[in-house]
Amino acid sequence: MTILFIIITAIYVIFISVLYIAYSKVKAFKLKSGNPVSRFSIIVPFRNEANHLEALLQSIIALNYPKELFEIIMVDDDSEDYSVEIIQSFIEKNPQNKLNIHILKNKRQSHSPKKDAITTAISHSNFEWIVTTDADCVVPELWLQSFDALIQHNAPKLIVAPVGYRTSNSILDHFQLHDFLSLQTATVGGFGIGNPFLCNGANLCYNKNVFKELSGFKGNTNIASGDDLFFMEKVVENYPKDIHFLKSKNAIVHTKPERTLKALFNQRVRWASKTSAYNNLFSKMLALIVLLMNASLVVCFVFSILGLISWQFLSVLFVIKFCIDFLFIYKSSYFFNQNPSLICYPLNSLIYPLFVVAVTCYSMFFNYKWKGRSFKK
Repeated sequence: MTILFIIITAIYVIFISVLYIAYSKVKAFKLKSGNPVSRFSIIVPFRNEANHLEALLQSIIALNYPKELFEIIMVDDDSEDYSVEIIQSFIEKNPQNKLNIHILKNKRQSHSPKKDAITTAISHSNFEWIVTTDADCVVPELWLQSFDALIQHNAPKLIVAPVGYRTSNSILDHFQLHDFLSLQTATVGGFGIGNPFLCNGANLCYNKNVFKELSGFKGNTNIASGDDLFFMEKVVENYPKDIHFLKSKNAIVHTKPERTLKALFNQRVRWASKTSAYNNLFSKMLALIVLLMNASLVVCFVFSILGLISWQFLSVLFVIKFCIDFLFIYKSSYFFNQNPSLICYPLNSLIYPLFVVAVTCYSMFFNYKWKGRSFKK
């Protein structure tokens, strides 16, 4: 049994080390001065986001980009609060900004409300570049300018951009932050090995004609989430050289962590539920080895209590994982200016294996709830 745990740990270290090294191969993108030419349709699906929408709209107002070159399409997915009224009031209170804002009602056609919302928005969009973000985000001043510069420089089909957390000092916030930072490092690392396998719909840009050419989300509309990943997989399959990561602090979109443990658990179950539908073999293998590594620590802990494995052996496995994960998270913590949060890492490293195993087991056998709705696996 101990040999199996050693093999799992060795494979885990190899996978994480490869992505760690590959992260540095993706060079930072330097924004150069120039005249913007790209035209963007910013798409924001929302459901019951009255508490967040004004902050997002304020950040869009502050964008350093010609207003005639972008529009905002807000898609209401059956909100039960006053989200729509918030947007309408914002437009009325800011006539001087002359933002081109459209409010649409989601046209449901599948089992995925968000995919339907984006499809609805794209069918009404006027510009050639689609940018998606979430209602609980705020965008940086040079956001569209950064996308435009990369488009002019590289002529991509799809651009993946960084997403960060706006956190408080709570333990739950720091736990989510470290988990999220590991995902960001893995995202960039995937580009570094020439095999993109992660992205985030809170900061994604793609060509509208490519979306139509590849039939949008057709083929995975039975899965509630994954509007970002599944479409990216299509682009990678058809245009492997035309997908880029925008590694720039000027392009970081910030979102908020979940406020309760229950909400966090449901969010991660939602993410885990789509793993089996991935087409990317590397991402499936990585998800499996991450699960096995964390499950190994949980099992070893139980075995140590029962006297089947020594505490020294468990300690060695834990220290190895602790060190490699710390280095992995540090890569992104430096990029996102989150180094002070690392003081909470030792505690989070103790909790994380249990959390991963619980989320995975739950996602395999149970449905989940999100935004007040129940979804099947």
